Amino acid sequence: MKNTVLAAICCLMMVVPAMAQKKSTLPEFELRKSEAESHMRFLASDELLGRRTGEQGNLVAARYIAEQFRRLGVSTAAGQSSYFQTIPFDKMGALQSGVMYAGKDTLRSEKDWILMAGETTDLTATLVYAGFGLEDTSKGWDDYKGLDVKGKIVLVQSGSPDATSPAEIISVSNEKRKLAAEKGAVAIIELFKAPMPWNFVGRYFSGERIGLSNGATALPHVWVNGQEPRLTKTLRAATTIRLNTQGRSIRIVNGYNVVGYIEGTDAKLKDEYVLLTAHYDHIGVGKQGGQPYTAEDSIFNGARDNAFGTVALLSAAEALAKTPPKRSVLIVALTGEEVGLLGSKYYASHPILPLERCIFNFNSDGAGYTNTGIVGVIGLDRTGARAEIETASKAFGLGVFADPAPEQGLFDRSDNVSFAAKGIPAPTFSPGFSKFDEELMKNYHQVSDNPETIDFDYLLKFCQAYTYGARLIADRAQAPQWIQGDKYEQVGKKLYDKATNDK
Repeated sequence: MKNTVLAAICCLMMVVPAMAQKKSTLPEFELRKSEAESHMRFLASDELLGRRTGEQGNLVAARYIAEQFRRLGVSTAAGQSSYFQTIPFDKMGALQSGVMYAGKDTLRSEKDWILMAGETTDLTATLVYAGFGLEDTSKGWDDYKGLDVKGKIVLVQSGSPDATSPAEIISVSNEKRKLAAEKGAVAIIELFKAPMPWNFVGRYFSGERIGLSNGATALPHVWVNGQEPRLTKTLRAATTIRLNTQGRSIRIVNGYNVVGYIEGTDAKLKDEYVLLTAHYDHIGVGKQGGQPYTAEDSIFNGARDNAFGTVALLSAAEALAKTPPKRSVLIVALTGEEVGLLGSKYYASHPILPLERCIFNFNSDGAGYTNTGIVGVIGLDRTGARAEIETASKAFGLGVFADPAPEQGLFDRSDNVSFAAKGIPAPTFSPGFSKFDEELMKNYHQVSDNPETIDFDYLLKFCQAYTYGARLIADRAQAPQWIQGDKYEQVGKKLYDKATNDK
């Protein structure tokens, strides 16, 4: 018995170093702290002025990422002449004064309503109620059935039967405006009832805004405080509305997702790919940030949110380009996350590679960290790759905390949800935290979130774990799947059934 045990121990001693040596030959185990720190110090520098979407600092960040892809040997995607995916944005000026008259009642701008889009106007028109103001034959929605809204103002509820979270309600709002314009309406009024305080809505949405250009932004679009029963009652009883507003100036600006491609090594599996994403934009300078600032420091550098994730993306690009995994890897640095997940929404609607060939989206984003011994993974137990993510994190001494702060609905608040909505399993790999507390919020969207406050040893481990996790997922024999009963399971089956039928 002793000899048998001794032999087993000897075999184990021989195997373990061999396994360790095999792992250590992977480039992610050789990533350098100095490189990660250099990326962080540039992306979160004062010179980039908070990387706000549609502004020069954001464009400089995009150029930096593209040139890093070039330096690291990451290719442009098939059919693309550059690393940039151009996104047309409508940039709106700040809210101006306005007044709305409904019957005998006067509704004041900002206090009762805000103009989300539209030029200077003074119009009076019949009011027509159109439910949610949506059409979707696949879901049996037709709120305009039997309605003639040409030359009239359309009154609608916020959200949809499927859209209940703030992000979903806000996202579908633009669709309502576009549809109302197509139907010939002269304005649209939305009873906005997202679960968020109206004073926050007014403060956040009354400033300068940017959105995806959809060809219908000239139509006046009003959000009324639908949480105030008096206002809802007034509008539902009204037959005509007079809307007088100075409007919001609009100009088109371009933004850019930055896209790189690494071909896989397996003759069969390389036709599939893992999508790596992180947003590189932040919230800008001064009043743009919506948080306190001083004359001495008015730049919202966004080191944690989300230079952290962007550095992880660049680290993955470096290691995976040196030694590619079996499946291909598409790396997309996304813009516009802070202004409504716009870059990921645009990419999901205009994919460079077919989405049905994407087996997994590994997103990286976060509010910051309070524990440098862990990573937080939002959607870990929903998206089928727990083993690979835990193995990768453990390899660099990090534990995994699944779905921190569930009350915050974080899965639906980052770019991963744009891909999840298409059916792709899509968790978010975040710096270590377990709850939204005072310590975490100390730097979240604050001018204090700058490189001087970053733990660079932790940044390196985070980047290494993210990269190794991406490799393990790309090397899987079988693609990860949504857990049974997940709200995105059925759309995922539909997406991948298409891939099977296309073969």
